[in-house]
Amino acid sequence: MGRAGEQKATKYLKKLGYKILEKNYTTHLGEIDIIVKDGEAIVFVEVKTRKDDLYGLPSQAVNYKKQEKYFAVATEYLVKNKLTDAVCRFDVVEICQEKINHIIDAFCM
Repeated sequence: MGRAGEQKATKYLKKLGYKILEKNYTTHLGEIDIIVKDGEAIVFVEVKTRKDDLYGLPSQAVNYKKQEKYFAVATEYLVKNKLTDAVCRFDVVEICQEKINHIIDAFCM
C-alpha cells in the first residue's frame, strides 16, 4: 500500500508542476519518500497512505520523532548536494480512501 501511495503522490506532484529530484532517498539516518523542486524551494515530502481513517488521519502519523528524522536526512541531502542555502520546506501528502490531501509546509525545521 505504501509504494502504491508513493506512486500516486509522485504522479500528483508532477501534475502540479513539481520537478521530481529523488524518490526513496535513503541514508543511514532514514528515508525521505520524495524530494521535489517547487520553483526555487526544495521540498521534502512524506507520503502517508491508509485505507481508512479509523485510527486517525494519515498525517497524524508524522509525529515529532518522525519529523526529527526527516530534518536529519534532509540536512544530509542539502549538505551532500551543496544546497545548504536553499529555501526548503516539509510537506505531507496523505492518501486515504483514494483521496489525496497535500499539506504544504506541514512542519518546519
